[in-house]
Amino acid sequence: MSYRFSLGGQTWAFADLKDLLAKATPRRSGDMLAGIAAGSALEQAAAQNCLADVPLRTFLVQSVIPYEEDDVTRLIVDGHDEVAFAPVAHLCVGDFRDWLLSDEATGPALAALAAGLTPEMVAATAKIMRNQDLIQVAKKVEVVTRFRNTVGLRGTMAVRIQPNHPTDDPRGILASTLEGLCYGCGDAVIGVNPASDAPAAVAAIVRLLDELIERYHIPTQSCVLTHATTAIGLIENGVPLDLVFQSVAGTEAANASFGVTLALLKEAHEAGRSLQRGTVGQNVMYFETGQGSALSADAHHGVDQQTCEARAYAVCRAFSPFLVNTVVGFIGPEYLYDGKQIVRAGLEDHFCGKLMGLPIGCDVCYTNHAEADQNDMDVLLTLLGAAGVNFVMGVPGADDVMLNYQSTSFHDQLYLRDLLGLKRAPEFAAWLADTGITDAGGRLFAPGGPHPFLQDMRALLA
Repeated sequence: MSYRFSLGGQTWAFADLKDLLAKATPRRSGDMLAGIAAGSALEQAAAQNCLADVPLRTFLVQSVIPYEEDDVTRLIVDGHDEVAFAPVAHLCVGDFRDWLLSDEATGPALAALAAGLTPEMVAATAKIMRNQDLIQVAKKVEVVTRFRNTVGLRGTMAVRIQPNHPTDDPRGILASTLEGLCYGCGDAVIGVNPASDAPAAVAAIVRLLDELIERYHIPTQSCVLTHATTAIGLIENGVPLDLVFQSVAGTEAANASFGVTLALLKEAHEAGRSLQRGTVGQNVMYFETGQGSALSADAHHGVDQQTCEARAYAVCRAFSPFLVNTVVGFIGPEYLYDGKQIVRAGLEDHFCGKLMGLPIGCDVCYTNHAEADQNDMDVLLTLLGAAGVNFVMGVPGADDVMLNYQSTSFHDQLYLRDLLGLKRAPEFAAWLADTGITDAGGRLFAPGGPHPFLQDMRALLA
């Protein structure tokens, strides 16, 4: 089905829903690289006006990737909850945007709606929203998950400690982890990207972090960001994994480029849950996504990168994850050229993830060859904090020495907490106060109290 929009004697034609979605997308380098972006601001505005009049039900009968060709499409269609969708089933995209911004769209109402929304619906709505709209709506949604602590409660923001090391040196990983803990980070996860994906190397890091958590009774979880097949093998061999990690994308072909299928993700999810290592809950999956991943694998089927990203959230949603992280600027300027595009993409991803019921966080980041700097990241971090992001990254000095990109630091989360009054996961906050790292109000003390953790930290790093 084609779409047309006329104004002032000029008519714009869009071949199908996929073309309309692509042309309506705010400008970004990835869609230009793919040859699917609007040719001008005027064409983009025409597409946005046309998209606003598309009924939400259209997305249930017109798939951007055919049902027969793609298992993610089948997951979306077969898993749609018609009862949850019913309250907004009569709306078009523009009316849905207006409803989301109204007082009727409360947090509980949006939570109840999540299972009835498809990725294409939320992606389409994001395309006709301003940045402030994305922030305001996402702020309403509370998505809470649990493993050894509780992440996502309103008024809180968690932080992943990312203690990567270029040679997986245990002392280097431990030093960065301890530093992060002493800055009050780590309630989301202590998550290491290993330099080596060899099972023995991964197992050594898992055991290192498990010993640290067990020794000091830290109410958090660890994750070594290895492939799901490696994680399954380690679980079968008795390695004490907490969270199971996998990068995912929004098409079957893109997931195949990562070496994963929906069946494999189901197996990994079941393996993680079989360990029953959570103490307050059993959300065991940690997913990472990013705009441009499908295009970089030549697996986007002509679908714009923001819609592909939202489709990745349907994959995540199927496995009740503990954390979902959009690594927003990591892939590079070929997909998000500059700070403005990175900021916009981060807000879109957060909005879409929240509407779909995901515990979404953001790696506020950029590569060194992008037209972006740390000031741009300050802007996105602040906007996401205002929008109620579930978690962000804590990287020593904001400079990942293994992956060679720029993220957010342990210091940055202190700024955001002070600015917006954001607290930590409650169980983790209580542990920080008990150790003397913070006072009862969550503010940092200078480490040096009598708690065994602080004494041992000094000895280990001496």
